[in-house]
Amino acid sequence: MKQTIVIVDDHVLIANALSSIISKFNEFEVLYVCENGVDFQKKIKVKEVPDIVLLDVSMPVMDGFETAKWIQETHPNILVMALSMQDDEASLLKMIKNGAKGYMLKNVYPTELEKALKILVEKKRFFPDWASDKIFESISNNSVGEVHKIKLSEREVEFLKYTTTEMNYREISEKMFCSPRTIENYRDSLFEKLELKSRVGLAVYALKNGYSEKV
Repeated sequence: MKQTIVIVDDHVLIANALSSIISKFNEFEVLYVCENGVDFQKKIKVKEVPDIVLLDVSMPVMDGFETAKWIQETHPNILVMALSMQDDEASLLKMIKNGAKGYMLKNVYPTELEKALKILVEKKRFFPDWASDKIFESISNNSVGEVHKIKLSEREVEFLKYTTTEMNYREISEKMFCSPRTIENYRDSLFEKLELKSRVGLAVYALKNGYSEKV
């Protein structure tokens, strides 16, 4: 079964070009195209809910930041891949905080897009090297290294290690012999203690502070 995609982009030519490109991918298909977040909100109520949303960052009416946040709150199972012409750190980090699981520049080749989509489906996240570098730098400049001054429980440390793996939260709960709800509690506690808002942030924090050994 193919992974379904919705494209949300106010540039009609780009949206249609993307749709045409993706139609040639064996494992993916585009359900419909939306001009902005509001248009997406309307269409998803009467059309099929997609597996993936390719979301433009800069749009009128309702931009990518607002749309990503709405998707995270109302359809958390949708994988959001942000699309942008800019590689600025502020947009990248804000999209991640609002729920985006991936970030790509619009000038990539079709083969790169297809590879990125496959990784997004398999690992539930995709960030190219330049984006990972910016995330790492941001975390490094935001109190990274202070983790040892913050009291973490043994179970929180164990969970922190698992954030650097490819396991999803359900798989982590099975590995730690606890309920998914308990895993959510560990995650939320770490978000608060470490002042982070995404799994990517937790993973980078773990790597930076030596909590990434195989477990």
